[in-house]
Amino acid sequence: MEMKGIIVPLLTPMRSDESIDEEALRLEIERLLSCGVHGIFPSGTNGEAYALSEAEKERILSICIDQVNGRVPVYAGTGMICTRDTIRLSQKAESMGADALSIITPFFASASQEELYEHYSKIAACVTIPILLYNIPARTGNALAPATVERLSTLEHIAGIKDSSGSFDNILQYISRTRGNEFAVLSGNDSLILWTLIAGGTGGVAGCANVFPCNMVAIYDRFQAGDLTGARLAQEAIRPLRDCFRYGNSNVVIKAASEMLGYHVGKCRAPFNHLSDEGYAALGQVLEQLKEKGVC
Repeated sequence: MEMKGIIVPLLTPMRSDESIDEEALRLEIERLLSCGVHGIFPSGTNGEAYALSEAEKERILSICIDQVNGRVPVYAGTGMICTRDTIRLSQKAESMGADALSIITPFFASASQEELYEHYSKIAACVTIPILLYNIPARTGNALAPATVERLSTLEHIAGIKDSSGSFDNILQYISRTRGNEFAVLSGNDSLILWTLIAGGTGGVAGCANVFPCNMVAIYDRFQAGDLTGARLAQEAIRPLRDCFRYGNSNVVIKAASEMLGYHVGKCRAPFNHLSDEGYAALGQVLEQLKEKGVC
């Protein structure tokens, strides 16, 4: 399979008691698929993987695989702190029918580049489906260096990377160092999706696609059709929403925006669920403006 297009790091809908709303989860998947997204990624950062138990992750994955029913690839988030736990969860996801794995770097404890290489190489040797590496050093404290990604890109089953470092230069180095290895580089920063495509990347894992999936898909589809002006307009349209991230955790803002648009995803699990009155007011104003422009 090709890792390309707009892959959605799926929100995990929650009821008021913080239990998972399975019906809302299925509705969200259908809403996203109706806009033509190219992949569904449960239990990522936007899906609050850090707040979910392993049993909950497995249940969410099961629902996703069932609801998607082969229409697009399902990327299972299986990254854990330790190698053996990541292998166990990855093998479970593969046995359940996931199409690919998204594996975040180890977190909490600092890892050397050689330790990161060994971590991923051991995981790759224990599964038979593609692995999307996930680099988000601001959250994990560990960064995959371009030289390490170059080494990993030659291994069987390691098929791509999502870069959420926020550094376009980092993305450029990933692309240049892995060119010719059939290795996909996707932006994990929604503001860099078009520029990543222009540079030779293959798409993005887009949190904003939970709010306006059709607009995010338009960035990729218009680019592929040669409509750079249209792709740029779709890319620039997300700036007002991203500006609202200054009011709180980006996950909180994305969920709040989805709720305000009528999608019943609930709040993030405590304590990561606060948005100030000022934030709600600013977000509401932005969404009204985007509605008028047909973005959402």
